[in-house]
Amino acid sequence: MTTAALIRISICVAACCALRLAADVVETTNGARIVGKVTKIHGGVVTVQTDYAGEINLKQTLVTSITTDHPIAVRVENGTRIIGTVSPSLAGGLKIASPTGSIETPVSKVVASWAAGEEDPDLAAQRRKWIYDAGADISGRTGTRTQAGTALMYRAKLMGPFDTFEYYANYLRQETNTQVSADQFKAGFDYADNFTPLRSWYVRDEGGFDRVNQITFSDVAAVGYGYDFIKEKNAVLTGRVGVSYRYDRYSTVDTASLSSAGGDFELEYSRKFLGAQLHDRLAFVPVFQDLGNYIITHEFSYEIPITKSLWKLSIGMTNNFNSKPVPEVDKLETLYFTRLVLTWSQAANRH
Repeated sequence: MTTAALIRISICVAACCALRLAADVVETTNGARIVGKVTKIHGGVVTVQTDYAGEINLKQTLVTSITTDHPIAVRVENGTRIIGTVSPSLAGGLKIASPTGSIETPVSKVVASWAAGEEDPDLAAQRRKWIYDAGADISGRTGTRTQAGTALMYRAKLMGPFDTFEYYANYLRQETNTQVSADQFKAGFDYADNFTPLRSWYVRDEGGFDRVNQITFSDVAAVGYGYDFIKEKNAVLTGRVGVSYRYDRYSTVDTASLSSAGGDFELEYSRKFLGAQLHDRLAFVPVFQDLGNYIITHEFSYEIPITKSLWKLSIGMTNNFNSKPVPEVDKLETLYFTRLVLTWSQAANRH
């Protein structure tokens, strides 16, 4: 092997070693040394992206020192913000050095850090964000019975730290042995404003038709008070109580339209785990002019992500119970679905 070849090999080895050394290091109270890239510090958690174990989340209280090989943005407890490289300080905390100066701070006083040039995570959390869902399922069957069905859905949800606004639309049509067995449409909106961390007021409205059940138009509008019995990062249980107005117009000439004020009682639970999401909602709407006349709606869905950001599979069922339907119509209707859903999001415009 020639001298030139040895020199080239030595340069490559040195470059590889330099790349390996060019990494962030996080040390903990039990002596662990995590090598990777510090992506953020937020909510008392230090997040490190590693080649060998993916993303690692460490409790900030267990971290004794941080060293970065690149500038990051740091905000400390007194509100000071600085962009610079981080290294252990002689006093036992951290030193953040920028071209214009440096500060020293205990690890516990670091409120947040993020990549230089990106947004403070607390400011990002305060910004509203739109989340959109569009789904469809088409089913068919031949043999003893011929069955075909189409279902379409669309939902847009504006989420912020203090309020949530959602509007949606769903359409279902199904034929069994050339006879229409389902033909229904509904659309509505729901707005909730949190005036305390656990308490809210809400207003909602939902209208549509159900031609198979002889309903040419129906509408339920409600306003009331909500309370979060559970409000965690991955689980929320909300109860609602309020007043409503219900209107039903029927296609049968011998059935009078229903128009009455009433109550509105709802219980909604959602939970995220392992990337999937479970959603369960129960609503009870009685009318004051006849407390024996009420509707109960139950919706359950389980959403499984197919790709990391866009596609998911939604499996679930809906139950609709009408205590006093028109003659020859069943009180309870149950629909099952398996739906492919496209999901995307967009930050709301800044003001």
